[in-house]
Amino acid sequence: MRINKRLVGIIILALFAMSIVGCAAKQQPAEVKSEVKELILATTTSTKDTGLLDVLIPVFEQKTGYKVKTVAVGSGAALAMGDKGEADVLLVHSPAEEKTRVQNGVGINYQLVMHNDFILVGPPGDPAKVKGLKTSAEALKKIVETKSMFISRGDNSGTHTKELSLWKAAGIEVPKGTKEYQEAGQGMGQTLLIANEKQGYTLTDRATYLAQKKNIGLEIMVEGEKNLLNIYHVMQVNPEKFPKVNAAGAKAFVEFMIAPDTQKTISEFGKDKFGQSLFYPDAGKKEEDLGK
Repeated sequence: MRINKRLVGIIILALFAMSIVGCAAKQQPAEVKSEVKELILATTTSTKDTGLLDVLIPVFEQKTGYKVKTVAVGSGAALAMGDKGEADVLLVHSPAEEKTRVQNGVGINYQLVMHNDFILVGPPGDPAKVKGLKTSAEALKKIVETKSMFISRGDNSGTHTKELSLWKAAGIEVPKGTKEYQEAGQGMGQTLLIANEKQGYTLTDRATYLAQKKNIGLEIMVEGEKNLLNIYHVMQVNPEKFPKVNAAGAKAFVEFMIAPDTQKTISEFGKDKFGQSLFYPDAGKKEEDLGK
């Protein structure tokens, strides 16, 4: 049988072309994957529970091309992620613990972002009769004296840290081990639901309380004390200490959070739904001047 040499050549060329196309198809997903720039944000639960991040993150992603992976935990857990280099950037509200990280080199580019305030809330019946008291110290004393239920975050979050400082300022030992003092070990939104169910008092940031108000019957008992300010900062995890962190992305996020457009968005967030801002923008201000 005679072999058509021209036909064989055409077949060989066709097979070669197909192999090139196949290789290109196999390589393409890897190229697409390499273009995705992920940024890990460790933050407190209040920024997520209020919906603020649902507004801000898409804008940041669109402007920068980064894909943000948000890990919303208590500030203590978020800071612990920074301690291990497991996050690129931190948005938290536990100033004393934050400053420790800046001092030991874990955090850099530390910037004031915003504030709201903490409030003491409780059941409408107010069994401890604390509604309208001027200070949290007076309220906590009455809650203990009347053996009223108190639900603590109990999770080393910024809110939990603030609560512990209030007990200390009141000169009262935290009533751990009593049936009236229970630790939720949950985020703020869930803790409010537990306090509502058990008809207990709890400390919460105002923003999360307003966001959850439709789901609970708890009322504001004590508010307006300067000691109840709730201050948020953002910072990069130090790339010199943790070379694998996304330093460029973290820097971009810090700059985004303190940018005028973002600060304006923060100032307006919540007004349409709650009649008041859930957070007050503070970029460029001094922490010691807040609340004056």
